[in-house]
Amino acid sequence: MAKESLTQPNWANAIGRDEYGLWATFRYGGVRQRMRYIEPGKFMMGSPESEMGRWDDEKQHQVTLTRGYWLFDTAVTQGLWQAVMDKNPSRFKGDNNPVEQVSWDKCGEFIKKLNRKVPGLNLQLPTEAQWEYACRAGTKTATYAGDLENETKSSVLTDIAWYSANSGSKTHPVGRKKPNPWGLHDMLGNVYEWCADRWLEDLGGKAEIYPTGPKKGARRVIRGGGWINFARDVRADCRLSFPPGDRNYGIGFRCRVQDREPGQQKKNSTVNEASAERRSRKAEPGGDSAATSGMAQEV
Repeated sequence: MAKESLTQPNWANAIGRDEYGLWATFRYGGVRQRMRYIEPGKFMMGSPESEMGRWDDEKQHQVTLTRGYWLFDTAVTQGLWQAVMDKNPSRFKGDNNPVEQVSWDKCGEFIKKLNRKVPGLNLQLPTEAQWEYACRAGTKTATYAGDLENETKSSVLTDIAWYSANSGSKTHPVGRKKPNPWGLHDMLGNVYEWCADRWLEDLGGKAEIYPTGPKKGARRVIRGGGWINFARDVRADCRLSFPPGDRNYGIGFRCRVQDREPGQQKKNSTVNEASAERRSRKAEPGGDSAATSGMAQEV
């Protein structure tokens, strides 16, 4: 019986479904990056006052995201960064480790360059609301594995995140920890991740539709916690900010593609990622190498 397939976006070399949902991949410079399609929906952003480790700027309120988006299933790796930017600024070297020591401004340069090289890609940073919605993946607890039992060290983080209790004071290759229910790896821990938004000190308690942050502000949002942080900072609702020009070996990023629908289903056709990979390697921009970003699976 033939497998069902989807019409893939023009930037993708393969598309499919697995137990986590819809995915698509693209290649550049021999590096393969997988994305997950995040359906539109509603969620409670922020934390309840009873949550262990809570900070005062996490006021809980309902957010509605009216449009879906594609999101990298891992942070941007050093392999992909170097393929686009030629140089690797990271302190903890490794092609499959998350790139770090990259400013918000420099991430914008990376995105512009990659968008020019891969037609139709149109990458952006996720908004803060998009980031938290994707991190939670339908869960309502402090992490997508449950609530913390301790603010410093918590067993619920062991299988899903690299943080101060298990990182060995360094970053680790992406995708080694269990993904969240939507197939996203390392949304918590390993490195903080830049968001598109300017910093808003008080999120307020009113319901919002597709928030994008204030129009003015000197600092930018980072989310997710990292290898250096205690458990309380490695929660879905924990917020922090940095100046956009600052570089730090605890901060990386992941990208999204906005407003791209997943395509129409077709009958009696198949998509085999392995064959798509073989075809795309010969013609892809930027050459080829052994590095990979994300972990695409055959369907």
